[in-house]
Amino acid sequence: MSTVGVLTFLVQYDQNFVYGSVGTQPEGSLGCQVTAEKSQRESLEVVREVSEGASLSSRGVSYAAREPRDGELRLHTWGLLRLNQEQVVLIVVAGLVVLFGAMLPGFLTLGNLLTLLRNVSVLGILSLAMGLVVIARGLDLSLVATMGVSTALTLQELGDPGTSVLQAILTGLGVCIAMGLLNGFVIAFVEIPALFTTLATGLAVFGVARTFFLSGGNLIVEVPERGAFIRAMGLGHVLEVPVPVLIFAAACMGMHFVLTRACLGRFIYAHGDNPEAAALTGIPTRPLTMIEYTFCALLGYLAGLVLAGTLNAMDTQVIMTSPLIYNVLTVVVLGGISLVGGRGGVLSVVAGTLLIGVMLNGMTLLNMDVFVQQIIQGLILLAALVLDKRLNPRDEETVKQGD
Repeated sequence: MSTVGVLTFLVQYDQNFVYGSVGTQPEGSLGCQVTAEKSQRESLEVVREVSEGASLSSRGVSYAAREPRDGELRLHTWGLLRLNQEQVVLIVVAGLVVLFGAMLPGFLTLGNLLTLLRNVSVLGILSLAMGLVVIARGLDLSLVATMGVSTALTLQELGDPGTSVLQAILTGLGVCIAMGLLNGFVIAFVEIPALFTTLATGLAVFGVARTFFLSGGNLIVEVPERGAFIRAMGLGHVLEVPVPVLIFAAACMGMHFVLTRACLGRFIYAHGDNPEAAALTGIPTRPLTMIEYTFCALLGYLAGLVLAGTLNAMDTQVIMTSPLIYNVLTVVVLGGISLVGGRGGVLSVVAGTLLIGVMLNGMTLLNMDVFVQQIIQGLILLAALVLDKRLNPRDEETVKQGD
């Protein structure tokens, strides 16, 4: 096959991928379709001009053809074994389980393993929420604040005899939806970077809730008698399996379906991989941003209910003093969801959650000082960021996005 033929095939493959699999056109989007066809014709003309003016080596063409199109991260070990990042993390998890099992007699007991899974369920649900916006090239530092405030307000409403259970739940949902829409609007329409937007909104919602809505500025809101269903979400069992584990598993299956089988999932990956190209194909990226942050906040509310049921209260101090948000970021990045967007999935969250959960459980059984644990967690987060930088270098477009 000639050089022109090879290049023409590559461009047609790229255009079919972008405009066929990702850019599904809604009804009435004739203008976007015409723009896509025009862009494809122009790309083919550029290929012909380049091929006439200069010859490309077969090595360069074959390298372009071999470049992965699906954004999958590959780690090459000695040039023989090819493992993606999730598989490497799972191997490390298995190694830590064997190590802690040999060092700690009670580590591999069924009770400890079930406790480990119960404890990491909240972290896993929060990581699913964060992973969703990170795949879309975003970040939500207000996630823990949204979780704490919405759950505390729900518990406070349940403690009021004049308020129904449905009204209490709707209060929490309303806070989450409002936070998600606010974050998405400021990021998408005002074009403030997600880092600063979510940091500001998280501090604001906590201050407003504590000043005007939480009775007497209470930092700890206990689960009232009418909150039996919340206690069941945190402490219940189904066939000896803790309910939080089942909730996390259900959330994983739902997220996996959305990301891999639903049109919304393809839009999210396209948005994170290349926002400008996604907009040109007709994807409404600005409203999509608001949807992404709203779903993130709703998952945070679910995690808050599970956490409140486990502890029989919601301590809003977790917003300001807990390293939970750093653990969430560590899970997301270490598991394989890249900060440059468009890469990773539910398996990345599961792998990262298991790794952090096993490490925290092992360090607790070793009676390790809490400050030493924080040092280790900080170093792991730094290593995860360095690994992400190495595997997914940022380009000029990413820098312009303010990431």
